[in-house]
Amino acid sequence: MLRHALCAWRSAILKKERGGDGMKQNLISEATVLEEVKKAIAQTLKVEKETIQSEHSLMRDLGAESLDFLDINYRLEQAFGIKTARHFVLEHIEEMFGEGTAIDENSQLTEKAIALLKIRMGDNLPVKLSPGMDMDEIPPLITVQGMTSVLMEILDTLPEKCTSCGHSEWTPDKGQRIKCGSCGANATFTDGDTLTKEWLAKVQEEKKIF
Repeated sequence: MLRHALCAWRSAILKKERGGDGMKQNLISEATVLEEVKKAIAQTLKVEKETIQSEHSLMRDLGAESLDFLDINYRLEQAFGIKTARHFVLEHIEEMFGEGTAIDENSQLTEKAIALLKIRMGDNLPVKLSPGMDMDEIPPLITVQGMTSVLMEILDTLPEKCTSCGHSEWTPDKGQRIKCGSCGANATFTDGDTLTKEWLAKVQEEKKIF
C-alpha cells in the first residue's frame, strides 16, 4: 500500500519542467486544476472542500491513507482524460540505472537517490532529505499544490496538432477535458511515467549522478 502513496508522491513533486513535443496549453488554468484536485480529495476523504488548503499534506493534514491515493488519482484521470504515473520515481531510477541505486537492502534511500530528489524538489521542504532516510518518511510530503503541479505538467504536453486529423483547433470540452474543434477527438497527453523517464534521462545526461 505504501507504493500507492509513493506513486502519487512521485507525481506531486514534479516541477513544470519537461521535454517532448507538447505545447504549454492555456485552455485549462492552474486555478481550475487546483479546484478539481480539492474536489477529488474532498470526495475521497469525506472532508469539506472549503477546508482544504493548497499547502496541506494529504497524509499529515488531511488524514489520507495509502489506498486513498488510488481513488484520488482515478477521479483526476477521469476528469482530465490523462494518465498519471503508475510507478514512482525511485522505481524508475532502479529500472534505468540498476537495482540498489535508489533503495538499499534496508528500504532506505541511497545518497544518489537523495541527490536526485534534491534537484527535483528543491530546498523548501518540511523535512531534510538525507541518505539513509526511510521510505515511510516520503509520502507525507505529498501536498495539494504538488498534485496540482503534476497535472499541469501532464496537460502541458498537449500536442500542437490533433493526432487524429492533424488540425490545431483545440477547445475545452464538457468538464475539464480538451477536444479537437475540427474532428471532435479527445486530446491525448504524455503519461506520467514517460515524463518521469524523460526527466531522469535529462538529469543523468547533465549531472552524471549514476
